[in-house]
Amino acid sequence: MIRVVLVDDQQLVRAGFRMVLDRQPDMTVVGEAGDGAEALRLLRGIEADIVVMDLRMPVLDGVAATRHICAAGPQPRVLVLTTFDTDQEAFAALQAGASGFLLKSVPPDDLLAAIRTVAGGEAVVAPRITRQLLDRFADRLAPPPARAPGDVPELTDREREVLLLLAQGLSNNEIGERLQVADATVKTHVGRILAKLGLRDRTQAVIFAYESGLIRPGLDFM
Repeated sequence: MIRVVLVDDQQLVRAGFRMVLDRQPDMTVVGEAGDGAEALRLLRGIEADIVVMDLRMPVLDGVAATRHICAAGPQPRVLVLTTFDTDQEAFAALQAGASGFLLKSVPPDDLLAAIRTVAGGEAVVAPRITRQLLDRFADRLAPPPARAPGDVPELTDREREVLLLLAQGLSNNEIGERLQVADATVKTHVGRILAKLGLRDRTQAVIFAYESGLIRPGLDFM
């Protein structure tokens, strides 16, 4: 059962989401909050797998709340659901640690699929979109650490290759074709990369590749 917390300053919106989610055999809404600060207080007392987060709210906005939630641990994961379709909003949410970014206008089936995807450990923002956002807003990223660009001693040479290709927006299938290995092998490499670097998902891996100096805006390595 996927335990979901709804965070939105409009009670009617939360009620509509709850109605859709509670009808699913594999989901249950375990809590609601009207702003980010209330959400943080709520999450101290309950266990949740997914937080469906609005962005523009009073007291504490969704980006700040997402940053607090993601800094506290691997669970719950945050899926941002907003009315505002702007690159700035998407970039801020992803860098704060969100595992997905969707508009409230998405069909219910797409929302349910996104929740299941994020609960399964994947991101719901296409890697190529993430790459485009990072290329555009790279000047806002944290400066690379004081080490040689591309130096990630935690990774093997093959894992570093996979990370570079992942950061270019390639899917597992495309990475497999480039390296001439099976999709399952690529998936294993991606899982090891995330575990070694303490990252949540592919989106965070792309951000890491930029912040560590592995890849630079507009530049493909392979």
